[in-house]
Amino acid sequence: MAISNPYQSYQQNSVNTASPGELTLMLYNGCLKFIHQAKKAIVDHNIEAKNTNIQKAQNIIQELMVTLNMDVEVSKNMMSLYDYMNRRLMEANIRNETAILDEVEGLVTEFRDTWKEVIQVNRQKKFSQGGAV
Repeated sequence: MAISNPYQSYQQNSVNTASPGELTLMLYNGCLKFIHQAKKAIVDHNIEAKNTNIQKAQNIIQELMVTLNMDVEVSKNMMSLYDYMNRRLMEANIRNETAILDEVEGLVTEFRDTWKEVIQVNRQKKFSQGGAV
């Protein structure tokens, strides 16, 4: 019988029990993690790790793009920014430029921080209305 990894089990449970808002927050955090790893790989001249991590960050951006509700006006603006970030990640991969990754990291951080604030405001509203947290 295989012994399961407790951390892996915790991660799986976190994903399975997360709200859609929390899942989006996890995506932003994952994207930032892969951008950091790609920057380190560029500094270390590890082309394979750089490519892998940039592609993982791109996959997350693409997932965020497909989950946008395009009936909402703000989604059209977000789509343009996600598309820009995706193209910049491709450029960073081709040029091995950490400065481009810094730019995308700043944008993703802004999205993540704003999203985190939205989640907190929604929780406060639910709590103040007597709903479950």
